[in-house]
Formats: sequence, C-alpha cells, structure tokens
Amino acid sequence: MIIAHTPNHLLKDHLIATAEKARQFSREFSAEEWGYLAGLLHDLGKYSSEFQEYLHNQDEACAESQPGRIDHSTAGAQYAVNVIPLVGHLLAYVIAGHHSGLLDGRAEGACQEARLAKQIYPLKHGLQELPDVSKPELPALIRMALGQKDSFRVAFFIRMIFSCLVDADFLDTERFMDSDKYAARGRYPEIKDFVGPFYKSLMTLEKSAPETTVNRKRREVREACEKAADETPGFFSLTVPTGGGKTLASLLFALRHAAKYNLHRIIYVVPFTNIIEQNADVFRRYLDPNVVLEHHCNIDSEKETLAARLASENWDAPLIVTTSVQFYESLFANRTSRCRKLHRLASSIIILDEAQTLPVDYLKPCLSALKELQANYRSTIVLCTATQPEIRKRPEFEIGLEGVREIIAEPKSLYHSLRRVAVEDIGQLSDEGLVSRMLNEERVLCIVNTTKHARLVFEKLGPNRGHFHLSARICPEHRRLRLWQIRRTLKNSGICRVISTQVVEAGVDIDFPVVYRALAGLDSIAQAAGRCNRNGLLPTGRTFVFQTEHATANRYFADTAQCAAQVMEKHKNDLLALSAIEHFFRLYYWDQKIRWDAHGILDHFRLVQDNEFPFDFDFATVGREFHLIDDKAQCAVIIPWGRRGRKLCERLRAMPAPTREILRQAQRYIVQVHRRVWNDHAGRDIKLISDRLGILDDPKTYYRPDTGLNLETTGPGFYMA
Repeated sequence: MIIAHTPNHLLKDHLIATAEKARQFSREFSAEEWGYLAGLLHDLGKYSSEFQEYLHNQDEACAESQPGRIDHSTAGAQYAVNVIPLVGHLLAYVIAGHHSGLLDGRAEGACQEARLAKQIYPLKHGLQELPDVSKPELPALIRMALGQKDSFRVAFFIRMIFSCLVDADFLDTERFMDSDKYAARGRYPEIKDFVGPFYKSLMTLEKSAPETTVNRKRREVREACEKAADETPGFFSLTVPTGGGKTLASLLFALRHAAKYNLHRIIYVVPFTNIIEQNADVFRRYLDPNVVLEHHCNIDSEKETLAARLASENWDAPLIVTTSVQFYESLFANRTSRCRKLHRLASSIIILDEAQTLPVDYLKPCLSALKELQANYRSTIVLCTATQPEIRKRPEFEIGLEGVREIIAEPKSLYHSLRRVAVEDIGQLSDEGLVSRMLNEERVLCIVNTTKHARLVFEKLGPNRGHFHLSARICPEHRRLRLWQIRRTLKNSGICRVISTQVVEAGVDIDFPVVYRALAGLDSIAQAAGRCNRNGLLPTGRTFVFQTEHATANRYFADTAQCAAQVMEKHKNDLLALSAIEHFFRLYYWDQKIRWDAHGILDHFRLVQDNEFPFDFDFATVGREFHLIDDKAQCAVIIPWGRRGRKLCERLRAMPAPTREILRQAQRYIVQVHRRVWNDHAGRDIKLISDRLGILDDPKTYYRPDTGLNLETTGPGFYMA
C-alpha cells in the first residue's frame, strides 16, 4: 500500500485529488491542464521504496516535513522536464518548490538547475496507477510571452500555477490529517447575493443624510460608480477628494461589477494597518460581518473567528481587506505561505486605496504585476484616491498603465465642489512658533515627520487633558484607544490639540478646523488636509504647510519634499488642485526613470537560448529582496500595555519557545526600534525572545502613557513614524 501521509491516505488518491483541485483553481486563467499536471506530478517521488519505508517508520503523520526527510519533490520536476520538452521547465519550478519555495534558477548551493541534475531514488511503478501524462497545450498568454520574449509574464505564470498547487496540496492534506480544521473553513455565499441588501442600506443612509453640498456630491459619486460597474473589466480610476464618499461608492462599484461579470472576490488594498480596521468596520456595518476578512499583522486574535483565520491562509473569502505591503510583497514572494493565496487574485476586483503610495523604487515591478493581473488573469483594478498619481502610459512614462477609465466624469469639477480647505505655505517655523500657534487654537492637529519631533512638540505644549500625542512609538492597541479618545473629545466641547506623525493620515476618520503639516510630499500634504474640515461643517478649513527647524527630520522625505517645494512655487493659489497633483507626480515618478526598478527586480527573470535550461528565474532572490519597507535595521519590542498586553507578556516569558498563535497576538503590542537602539538595551531592559524580538522589561521607565516608548536617551537622531 503506497501512502501519501497516513495509512488511510493513499498516494494515488492524494495526487488525483490535488490535481483536480489545482485544475479548478487554474481554470480561472485558462491553464487548467497545467494546474492538473502540477498536482498529478508534485509528490511523484513518494513512490520510491525509500520514501515509503521512511514514511511508515515515522511516529507522526507530518513526517515529510521532519528533519532527515527524503526528497520527494525533485522526481516530479525531473519527470516534467523529460516528458514535456522545453516548457516542462515551467512545471519543474512549481513542483520542485512546492514545500521549500520557488528556487533560483542557477546559484551557488540550492537552485533549480542543481535539483534537475540531482540523483534520485527510482520510483516504484507509480506512473502505472496514474492517468496518462501528455503535453498540455500552451496557454495563449505563454505563447505570446515567448514570442515577445517577455520573461516577467512567464515567471508570473509560474508563480500563479505554484499558488494553485500549494493551496490544493494543503487543502487535500488537511482534509485527511485535520478534518476538523478542514470542516471549519468558511462556506461563503456568492457576491451577487450581497448587491441588493448593500444597495438598500446605502439608499437608507442617503435618505437620512441632510441635504448639503457634500451629500449631493457623494450621491453623484455613488451614481457614477453604479453606472461604471456595467463597463467591461479592466483598469479604472476613482478620483474623489477626501470626504467624497469613495469608500462606500467603490464598494458598490465592486459588488455590481463582480455580479455582472462573475468575479469571485473583492480585495481592498490600503497603505497602512492603522486604517484597515476602520475600513473593515465600515464594510461590516453594511454586509454580513462573516464575509469580510482582515489580513494584516495587527488583527485582534480574540475577535478573529477560526474560519477567518483559515481564510487568511488562502484568501478564500468574498471581501478581503489587506495592506499594500502584504499585497505587493506576496506578488513577488517565493515561499509557499506567502504565495498560497495568489491564485485568488484571478477573477477578482482589486481596489487600490490611496494608490499614490506606490514607492518609486519599486514602481516598474508593481505596475508590471498589475498589468499582468488585468491582462491575463481576469482582474479588474481600481485606482482609488483623492490624489490620483499620474501613472497612465505616455511618451515620458512608458511603463505606465494603458486603458485606465476614470469613473468620475469631471474630477476637476468635483474637486472644486468639495473644496473645503485652504492650504497655505507659511515657510520656516520654529518649534516655539508652532507651539504658540497651536495654543491659540482650541482644536488643532499638527503632523510632523518623525517621532522624536512629535514628542518634543508635545512636551512643549504642556500638560492638558485635551493634548494628545500619536506616533508609531505607541503600540497599535494603545493607539487605537488614543484615537477613540480623540474622537470622543472632538464630539464634545473643549480643547483638543493633537501632535502626530503620519500615522494619522490616509483615511483616519478625524476632523479638525485647523491642521499644520511639516513639509513632505504633496500627497502627504493632501492627506493631512483631508483631516481638516473633513465633514464640511465650516465654510473653509485651514491647513498650513511649514518647514521645520530640524533639518535631520526631513531627510527621509527629502525626495518628495523637494518635489512638493517645486510644485508649491508654481501653484501657490491652490496647492491641492489636480494640476498641482499632476505636476508633483510628474516630478516624483516620471522624471526618476533611473529609480523605477532601483533594486533590479525584473532583471532576475531571464529567458536564455538553452534548451536544457531555458528559464533562468531567480525566485528566491527576488523573494528576499522585494520589500516595500526596509525592516532589516528594525527590531520589535513587545510592550506589556494594558491588562491583555501584560498577560500576553507573562505567557511569553513562561514559554520555552513562543507559538505562532501567541506571536500573532503580540503584533498588537509591538513597537519597532532601530537596531542601534536595540543593541543598547537588549538583554538588559529588553528580554530577548529572538535576535530581533523582545519584551520590554521596564515599561514604567521606558513606556510613557502619553508618548509611548522612548529608549533613545542619547544622541541627536530623529526616528520615523
């Protein structure tokens, strides 16, 4: 009896079941036979007598992942290359990497070329009991890619087939080895079932809202999204100023568009974790809460259901809310855990909220991935923002997107109708001058570029129950409470003065009559202005842009701030006009061609004139190097804040090794610090869990209730938000 994992799980049954499931997944992009073959061949090496003996001698069912295991993935990869000349190498990458991850093509040590040359154990009549293997027809997208020598398109296809295989493999294995977990996976209704109830709720909301200019324009935005939903899938842009109702309007577009074109899920991508919960809560108010999946590091594990936790593994839910980091880094990942969900992007609607946050150094790889999803995987992509980046293709920007349709007929007219803020450049401003200006206002928000600057200004403001500090030095759970306190204070009368870093920008729902913003990119200035007179309660809100006295504090924003300064010289009368925004992104994106792929990501995918090894793709290297946020110099400190935080840290201290589950819970209490600061305190004030993770041992000294963590007791350095 030849088994896959356990005596009751026959290898033949596992291969065929995995193949059928992978066929189902890859059918979404017309590659069903490729998915089927990957599933059929992926565990071919388990037919060897040596592997079967090894498996029968193990005490646990997870033997194939234990130390000393026998390689069982190379056999299928070699077989694919032998029976399917040339293009069998596409399947070989997928099969060879289905446990350890997609490999580099040629490299020192472990690589695809070495795996294909590796001596393996002979198989034991395995192929005799499997269906016949024949060369599958090349999908049209691969035929076109090979003809155009488009190596990225070929590599993207490999990663998508890889995703289909690993998800199918995980699911079939789970079905036998953890039937309770398998049964707990959500069974979701179709998106078309949500359209009617959501539309009804939206109409109720509109009817109950007072008849104001803002609400009339929100209705027009909703009507435009409703109309555009009937258009064929592709690229769309939704350019709506802050407060124009784009969150609910974009969801209506997505629901109706998905129902009309039989798309299976909506993926809402936001730039920062601090606004995910806010958006997800909005969606849950109008939809069945169980169909909304939050996937980010700060998810509250006590509120997360088992079905949601399982769905986060492979995005098997109708509506996913995730971060830009999770979305883009998964598209360039090589590990099974990160790639497993990728096939769910096919036949989906992807809404990129605040799309202007695409980093220039990864612009070309990110846009290339979006083009692939739209052109070959039946995805509709919506660029949704108040400050639309000019990323359409044009002579001076050849990597831009083509065929982007604007949902709003007259974005300039909408901007002028919803203009509720006057933005003024006031030049150089000292801390003393800033504090004096803030103290002259009862309600004011100031956003600066570094945590240290925010703390200095907060301390100079002086003690007052209406003074609040916000930055990434406050752990996420504490920050959530602080935002609630600010909102409650704003609802009542009295003083509310907030000094913050950019953690308060990009969608955080607070409203101040006056806002100050330290010089940064024009997109950041627009986001700050979006917290000013947000609900249109005043004729005009006031936002002041200033240059700080701390030169070192502006280094991180040097590029964007320099671009913004040039724009401000030419658009003094209206810094947030769409023409000013276009000018800013022309400087920031178009004129920096040398940085469009600064890390050479696309250079790692090469088609070579070698029938023995035609696809030299460095999947593992790209997986290591593609990081939107460079966290190599950062270490994580868990803060024992609040009752839950203290209990969690007590559990961590008592554990010989932390479990994955408790580390997930700890995310809500983590503050990142620079490695230099970490080295000064590790092992003394920080109890080490690993070389980059520890627990703050003395919160009374180093974690203040008002400004959070402060380990930087020496040196003049400023630290980012």
